[in-house]
Amino acid sequence: MEFIRRLFGKKTTPPPDQASTAPLDPNKVPFPYFEELRRHITTGTAQSIGVERKKNDDSLLVIVGSADGDDEPPDFGLLCVADGLGGQEHGAAASAISVRMLASSLTRGAILDLLALEPERQPGSTEDLVRLSMQQANREVRSRAEGGASTLTIALVVGDQVTIGHVGDTRAYLITEDNIQQLTRDHSLVQELVDTGTITEEEALTHPQRNVLWNAMGKAIDVKVDVATHSTPLDGYLMLCSDGLWGVIPDEEIQETILRAGNPQQACEALVAAANAAGGPDNVTCVTVYFPVQPSTAS
Repeated sequence: MEFIRRLFGKKTTPPPDQASTAPLDPNKVPFPYFEELRRHITTGTAQSIGVERKKNDDSLLVIVGSADGDDEPPDFGLLCVADGLGGQEHGAAASAISVRMLASSLTRGAILDLLALEPERQPGSTEDLVRLSMQQANREVRSRAEGGASTLTIALVVGDQVTIGHVGDTRAYLITEDNIQQLTRDHSLVQELVDTGTITEEEALTHPQRNVLWNAMGKAIDVKVDVATHSTPLDGYLMLCSDGLWGVIPDEEIQETILRAGNPQQACEALVAAANAAGGPDNVTCVTVYFPVQPSTAS
């Protein structure tokens, strides 16, 4: 009874013949109570054209799956965020082609293989698969959106591992109560200047060429793809976002907003709203996945 009182507040219990059978409203029940029972990853997405832009060049795509039962596969997910380069003809098409081609390739090569009773893919080949899939998507951008270019950052989640593929300056972060860690390195001119000590990170935020990329989908035949695999955090988050978010909202505020929101959908909506409230100079896209304390694992 004490649990019921804490959960629902001070309410008079109705007689048995008058008890409500309506489902609980998740927005009115403290999130931690649901979290204690959750075993599977959950995601959220939000996007806005921004305040100053008249066209949306960002694209996102999310595929997530989980199973319960005998010999279940681990939770899996594919998260993609692409940002068509502003001022480039066919930038929106380039971002859309990037995420669709990448998702199509990895669905066939990774997700369907994961679900197969006798997987064909060899262990340890995930990073190679991600790299090859992004290079293939790059070729499609060059042939289908001539003159267009885009960033592309993806996360392939399988159980307690996440493989990040990255081109451009769309970012991936791991976020926990204690830390926010940027997993990607921007393929931008100002990042090169920071790495060589020419300018500071603070100066990079306002540098006139901060949006100039030396590497992007569609820019060259042989695109440079950064790939790395990380362990997923227990009771933590993975976030992908375009520069319309990270270029406006400081990392510390991103971390605080996500942790305060309590679930990934509310977190994404709050972050996009914050970017627009801060001026919204660019398109804003955010994708977040939450990893539970007790994740589902393969039997």
